[in-house]
Amino acid sequence: MNSRKFSIPARIRSFKYAFRGLWWLIREEHNSWIYLAVFVILIPACILLRLSLIEWTLITMCTGLVYALELVNSAIERLADKISPERDPDIGKIKDLTAAAVLITAIAAAIVGLIILVPKFFMLIKP
Repeated sequence: MNSRKFSIPARIRSFKYAFRGLWWLIREEHNSWIYLAVFVILIPACILLRLSLIEWTLITMCTGLVYALELVNSAIERLADKISPERDPDIGKIKDLTAAAVLITAIAAAIVGLIILVPKFFMLIKP
């Protein structure tokens, strides 16, 4: 058990570190640029299509999950590169597996987005 007492300054610092990690992801990981671009397009589309509270919740959860897994993937890749700078087939498998987790989540998020957005889009353009 942690013997340190709760402190508001320590909690504020922890948020600072978390936002720094998010900034690092956006600045240095190219895949996160794709996710960010999709998110920037998605928000106005969701507003235009007047999503329900449940639909917003699903879109937000899917987007958050993809970004969270991309953060975990990036952290594991960095750690693996630090542990084994030379090419290692086992490290390669670990990196491939975490990348696959992000891919599966992104595909699932895209499917959820299509299920929600496509019918609303067709209702919007229907005469």
